[in-house]
Amino acid sequence: MGVASKKRASLHTLGCRLNQSETLLIQQSLKEKGYEIVPFGEKADLGIINTCTVTNLADSKCRQTIRQFIRTNPEAYTAVVGCYSQMGAKEISEIGGVDLIIGNQQKMDVLDFIGQEKNERPLIVRERISNEDFSVNFVGDSLVGQRANLKIQDGCSFICSFCIIPFARGASRSRDLENLVDEAKAKVNQGIRELVITGVNIGTYQSGADDLLVVLDRLNGIEGIDRIRISSIEPTTIPQELFAFMNDPNHALLPFFHIPLQSGCDKILREMRRRYTIQEYLEFLHLAHASVPDLYVGSDIMVGFPGETEEEFLETCNVFLDNPFDFCHVFSYSERKGTVAARRDDQVPIEERQRRSAYLRRLSSKKRHDFYSEYLGKTVRVLFENPKPDIWPAYTDNYIRVIVSKDQVGEENLANRCGLVRLNRLAADFVEGELVEMLD
Repeated sequence: MGVASKKRASLHTLGCRLNQSETLLIQQSLKEKGYEIVPFGEKADLGIINTCTVTNLADSKCRQTIRQFIRTNPEAYTAVVGCYSQMGAKEISEIGGVDLIIGNQQKMDVLDFIGQEKNERPLIVRERISNEDFSVNFVGDSLVGQRANLKIQDGCSFICSFCIIPFARGASRSRDLENLVDEAKAKVNQGIRELVITGVNIGTYQSGADDLLVVLDRLNGIEGIDRIRISSIEPTTIPQELFAFMNDPNHALLPFFHIPLQSGCDKILREMRRRYTIQEYLEFLHLAHASVPDLYVGSDIMVGFPGETEEEFLETCNVFLDNPFDFCHVFSYSERKGTVAARRDDQVPIEERQRRSAYLRRLSSKKRHDFYSEYLGKTVRVLFENPKPDIWPAYTDNYIRVIVSKDQVGEENLANRCGLVRLNRLAADFVEGELVEMLD
């Protein structure tokens, strides 16, 4: 079965926004080659699975997804790309039916490696990751709803003691400024109104004399971009000039930060090899809230790091509760072979990690509930997304999830339009709103 006959392709992404952005670019390349893109789980001639390796659970989900595709499509050509391919090629190669395993250095060129026939043993393409700056070839129609991820940076040079990503994605390197601006313009031409800036460590962006501030200003200057949102950014890399951007009504940068904390205990932070103290982090956090009205701050917190005691875990919980965090993603520590932390002999029992994770997630849900509650009765701007049965979903500038009943608006199409909504009632993880006025 030759490549020319493979007209149906199915892609699946595991992991972060950066992976999602890269998968979309691969998908557009497939369309340019004449493939029909079908939902994952349907019959296909070609499957491409973009993998994650941030935890042991992520590895397990990758293997499960690969097997799922092969069971559904035993005759299909199966390509596995990305972080798990970079770090776990041996484990992937033992899954019967995999034809191609390609790491991060060349995964965007995956179509160049797809062979004419299925392989008895998978072809493994896994080279050392280049430290050079890069550009991205982008093609075709990339419209996916109202927002799109824009990759500006890859890799990380910080080498935290628990993290495998610097080994999977290499050292920090930045994308050519004009290349990413060109992609942003293309996305706007396709109807995108909100860009989400993505990368592994985006605050370290540096291409020649251009830094993150230059990137944001250039993107803000593109007509048609209404919103710019920064994804996760390391606390020691955030320029305070972002506060002025967020406060400027003529700047598209939204009042939103996702700043990993990882632990609220200085001892654990040192052992994690993080680059800040709790005092330094909290000083920035309070300054940000004092400087930017309506700011939403989410975070990442890891529980069960080797040697973490119950008292140190509760210290983290108190830091989260007593300071202006609005939500946190909770991660149970996962041993990653090759990292410093994995070699320690004081690992916290898995059952205890799970207990701590569940407890902190409950605290996080309460914090988000409290944040949403502060906005009840207020009228806020939202960007409406594609409709769902009976509702129009939307997000506020500071990332409150809102739904408006279709009964309120009749047949009017709200998709990809901005409007003012009065927030009336809190329900689960969203707020029910009432449309006040359409802005465009």
